[in-house]
Amino acid sequence: MRTLNDVPRRLVVAIGGNAVHPEDIRGTSEEQKSVAQITAEALLPLAQLDNELVITHGNGPVVGKIMMRQMLTMSRIPPMDMDICVAHSQGGIGYLLMQAIENALREQGNQRHVASLLTQVEVDKDDPAFKNPTKFVGPFFSEDEARKIGAELNWAMREDSGRGWRHVVPSPKPKHVCDISLVDALVKRGTIVIAGGGGGVPVVRDARGVRTGVPAVIDKDLTSAHIANVLGIEELLILTAVPRVAVNFGKPNKRDLDQVSLEEIKAYHREGHFPPGSMGPKVDAAIRFLEGGGKRAIISHLDCAMAALRGETGTHVVQ
Repeated sequence: MRTLNDVPRRLVVAIGGNAVHPEDIRGTSEEQKSVAQITAEALLPLAQLDNELVITHGNGPVVGKIMMRQMLTMSRIPPMDMDICVAHSQGGIGYLLMQAIENALREQGNQRHVASLLTQVEVDKDDPAFKNPTKFVGPFFSEDEARKIGAELNWAMREDSGRGWRHVVPSPKPKHVCDISLVDALVKRGTIVIAGGGGGVPVVRDARGVRTGVPAVIDKDLTSAHIANVLGIEELLILTAVPRVAVNFGKPNKRDLDQVSLEEIKAYHREGHFPPGSMGPKVDAAIRFLEGGGKRAIISHLDCAMAALRGETGTHVVQ
């Protein structure tokens, strides 16, 4: 267990999409503000440290609702491309988190600034993900509802880890976070930076350097790992809806993982313990982060952020 003095002074914290838009809310403005305030209170102990802090967040529930909203009104209002929908969700979520975290800091007499950067992330135009949509976005539906919506809107729908059916979209791997130097400059001057929201706005770049948006939603945990690796940050904290990663989840012989080596978690992953629609992307990100030079990836519950960082809870994946 680490003391406060041992807590890393450079950190990337990745917040799940359900931490900014839980499944059990309708999504009103007041609900979203309330959820952002709860998230800010959970992150406050980290925000009050003298550290370099980058925060990323998911957007799956929100971007899915944006896309559904415009599909249902397309006879009157032309729909936006998916990359613009991602940008809309990134801006809205970033605004709410930025304001909530600054407000929480001000209530403690802390004048630290928070900045939310609209972030483009380059992907490979030939990434096989474009031919195999796997990223779940939007609300849950019954199988009958999903089939009707899929037929009506020409959407790919898939069952999500036994929780219901959802819309799936392409999720290419991040290659380059555009303007990562700006993130670096801001965190070094003490600003808390919210970047790579929703995995970043997906773009491709041609030989001249011209960028164009593409229809996809990048996994935010993979983008978080990439940001940490590029900035040379050695610890990645992935916050989700469970306190620890488990093997044999949902079975009588379920076992929570405390500290686990990179090779051990890769072996568990190969055995199929981490479904693509739930824990799989987080474990993928932890593996990619450590293979890219990171020292420790921690997966835990949002409410346990500081406790996990101190080693009191969470799954710690180490070299």
